[in-house]
Amino acid sequence: MTDRIALISDVHGNLGALEAVLADIRARGIEQIINLGDTAGKGPRGEAAVRLCREVCAVNVRGNWDDFLPGISDDASEGLVWWRDELSASSRAWLGSLPLSHDLVMSGRRIRLFHASAESPHVRVHFHHTPEQFAAMFENTAMTGDGPVPDVVGYADIHDAYIESFEGRTLFNVGSVGNPLDEPTPSYAILEGTLDAADAAPFGIQFVRVPYDVEAEIAVAEELRMPECDVWAVELRTAVYRGRQ
Repeated sequence: MTDRIALISDVHGNLGALEAVLADIRARGIEQIINLGDTAGKGPRGEAAVRLCREVCAVNVRGNWDDFLPGISDDASEGLVWWRDELSASSRAWLGSLPLSHDLVMSGRRIRLFHASAESPHVRVHFHHTPEQFAAMFENTAMTGDGPVPDVVGYADIHDAYIESFEGRTLFNVGSVGNPLDEPTPSYAILEGTLDAADAAPFGIQFVRVPYDVEAEIAVAEELRMPECDVWAVELRTAVYRGRQ
């Protein structure tokens, strides 16, 4: 029997995109979902997104926003304070308690999942990276622990879906559900194989794009008077990062 796991990430408070992606996952009959982090922040409905991910995801991994947002001080930027306060105390505590990486075995492949890198959820590895950065994604670190080194690494953070294989190892990025920056359509990934099987078996990684009502999500942000709504709207419509607008 073939097992399938859906990998989502970087929802960033975009509840409309999250609901569309979860509907697609359900329609495919996939029951196990792993969230690679950054569920809140940047978008208008972080609290609702966190509650939904707590309910439907078998595993949630801590991202950089999950790590720093609960501890934002009152003298931070208007946007950061707004996104912090939009979260309940329970959600802030939950985000801060999440694991930083998750390992599994599928079809004889050792798979490691984390938000940004093996070093830290705050250390970014872009699509255009060095051979040294590629190799470091597969290393055991203080963050990942001392388990068997992985053959396959999946991560998030850069909002840019891709897959790369080199010297028997595969690195892939699941893209972003709520704030994609490679194209405006939300992305998630599916792992397919035999879960917990130590012997080699067929294995696949699939990327899925799910359209949703972008304008409805922007309207929610405007109605709530979310700070930085203008640059958020451009990101959602065009996938152009705010620093490049």
